[in-house]
Amino acid sequence: MATEMSVDRPKPQKIDVDEYLTLGISATPAELHPFFESFRTLHSRKLWHQLTLKLFEFFDHPLSRPYRVDVFDKFVRDFEGRLNQLRLVEMGVKVAVEIDNPATHITFLTDLLSRVNTEKAPEAHVLLLARLAHAKLLYGDLEGTKADTEKAWSILDELSGVENSVNAAYYHVAADYHKTKAEYGPYYRNSLLYLACVDPAKDLTQEDRLLRAHDLAISALLGDSIYNFGELLMHPILDALDHTAHDWLKKLLFIFNEGNIGKFEALSPVFTHEPILQEHFTFLRQKICLMALIESVFKRGAYDRTMSFQTIAAEVRLPLDEVEHLLMKALSLKLIRGSLDEVDKKAHITWVQPRVLSREQIGQLAQRLSAWGEKLHKVEERIAPEVLVNG
Repeated sequence: MATEMSVDRPKPQKIDVDEYLTLGISATPAELHPFFESFRTLHSRKLWHQLTLKLFEFFDHPLSRPYRVDVFDKFVRDFEGRLNQLRLVEMGVKVAVEIDNPATHITFLTDLLSRVNTEKAPEAHVLLLARLAHAKLLYGDLEGTKADTEKAWSILDELSGVENSVNAAYYHVAADYHKTKAEYGPYYRNSLLYLACVDPAKDLTQEDRLLRAHDLAISALLGDSIYNFGELLMHPILDALDHTAHDWLKKLLFIFNEGNIGKFEALSPVFTHEPILQEHFTFLRQKICLMALIESVFKRGAYDRTMSFQTIAAEVRLPLDEVEHLLMKALSLKLIRGSLDEVDKKAHITWVQPRVLSREQIGQLAQRLSAWGEKLHKVEERIAPEVLVNG
């Protein structure tokens, strides 16, 4: 049995299945012989679902590695039209991993893609497009990756009830593409969507979890449109940073969420461990000031949100002449709503962006609710006698 194959012939000759399987038994290790016997039985009885399951078992067996491409290209291709197309593509993707040559790898996936009908099997088509895009990304073809990713999304966006594996494949390659382009916001969103489609504890290795958590932390900090880290702070993926050389990144995320400039400045010497953060220190300083502004407004009562520029300057640790620019930035990013009085140098804030709270912030909120409850109780005590008299 051949251990290599050519993927450039579109229509291979019809094989003699019985002869092929007999050859497979004679050319493979004894541990694999039961698979070929099962293939023979299930194929002759046309039990395509059971045959699919047995093929997956075969492709997962460590000793099958040298024979996977040949089995898929010759045996499976003989009856691939009878199989569930999504399962067929999953097999093809698994097999393609064994092809080291970039051009041959791409040709193999492209050839399979041409045989999967988009209208009849849209999920299979999306999965294969996503895998093809990822292969092109690994080989440095960014334009090809972008084109295939956009094609995949144009189909996926019209579907409902899609299997998680299909969504995961799309969001995985979309996130990695944006990572390559250093586009932090899109990477952050697509990476979180990818994690929503998989079980990190089962589907990712410890190394993969650590890398994903690291990249998410960096993108959250450097994303110019990301000022709410709630979904990431609640995600177990961040636990991968614990007790590693990157655990300070997790602390930094919580510091930003709290808008704590003091802790930010105390931790800033460690930024040298991540040159990209050191390079963008000015941006991070502005971002923590914006987070501090949000926190300052949040801590105030609903009727105490008219703040002087002088007060804001003190709380966010900025020169007085930079406060107006900070407020305008916060308004443009829709982190706050309100108006500015440039004559009296005051800001009237009517709304602040909601976000996930730390335990300390929840404690502060509880105190404010308690105080509010006491005020209501006093009002009730004051008006109760009047109600009784009028009644």
